[in-house]
Amino acid sequence: MAETPAAPTVALQERPADDPRSHALLEEYFQMRGTAFPKGQTYRPVFPDAAVFTPPAGVFLVAVADGRDVGCGGIRRIADGPAGIRYEVKHLYLRPETRGRGWGRVLLTGLEERARSWDAAELVLDTHHTLEAAGGLYAASGFTAIDPYNDNPNATRWYGKTL
Repeated sequence: MAETPAAPTVALQERPADDPRSHALLEEYFQMRGTAFPKGQTYRPVFPDAAVFTPPAGVFLVAVADGRDVGCGGIRRIADGPAGIRYEVKHLYLRPETRGRGWGRVLLTGLEERARSWDAAELVLDTHHTLEAAGGLYAASGFTAIDPYNDNPNATRWYGKTL
């Protein structure tokens, strides 16, 4: 009986947010969000300033499997919260054909580990209620609903996690 080949694993690489590889993934993410945004509402993408994703202010990660970029995400330091040092998760994205393999959790865990290494007390994020799989990932990873901490016009839900 032939063995089934193992599913490829994903590796995380730190890249500048304005690196061509990062930029290509962000373009895909913004296009996907704009296309899927509810009718009558306008999605307003903003390419991030690479400086906010430069350690220790933050980090931007590209997920790579079989030599191919399959996703990205970053964290950036924002104003301290009641618990202390706070980082925000931004632009967590996996190409649609790679979803369901646990790579979103790998990305989120990688970002959380980096925040912990910079003594973060809390991770926060905002999202849109239409991103149901992302909401499920955040809940399964220990994030809970919090009051809005920003005025992002693209967000309808805010989450936080004490580290």
